[in-house]
Amino acid sequence: MRHLSIPGGLILVLLSACALQSSTKPVEYLDDRTAMTVGSLKEPIELVPSLHQQGGSLHVLGSLVGKKVSFAYLGPVEWDRSGAIAYGLWIHIAPGNDRPIADIRSPKALTMILDGGTRVLNPIDAPQLGRGAYQAVASWGQTAYFELTVEMLKQMAASEKLQLDVRAADDSIVNFVASNDTREPLTAYLHSRGITGD
Repeated sequence: MRHLSIPGGLILVLLSACALQSSTKPVEYLDDRTAMTVGSLKEPIELVPSLHQQGGSLHVLGSLVGKKVSFAYLGPVEWDRSGAIAYGLWIHIAPGNDRPIADIRSPKALTMILDGGTRVLNPIDAPQLGRGAYQAVASWGQTAYFELTVEMLKQMAASEKLQLDVRAADDSIVNFVASNDTREPLTAYLHSRGITGD
């Protein structure tokens, strides 16, 4: 009897790819408190600090030695109350001790950069649900919802580049980039919400 030999590293890569795909699948639930249907991704998209921060990558790497870096997470949300549909972009900043982040709800605190250009994100008040669309990664982090149109969601799904610029407490900018290609999960989200075509 022959045994198929598969290197352990290959198995880990395949399992992690499967985990990545399953965690970014769209999900939907009915909020018991509001009777609102909420559509989101199973897990938010992770954004990591860019190595191309102001000052160059060597400066960034040198300044991060011995520090815990900040991460950002985002995810689209659809709120459907009996056919009245609204969208929002959930953003969570899990701060490290690298750079203090300013209040993400303050004016012009967040900017999203896509292939098609730059957009300043404007905070919104999300519906008060029994549970949130996503769970915060760090209880001490900052979480807020921002305006999201169908057009912007389509641009995000089509964009190879997805960068979030966040204003730090010292008015410098912290750049976060997607740790994986976001086009597939965002396109799947569009299709799951019935958003197709132009």
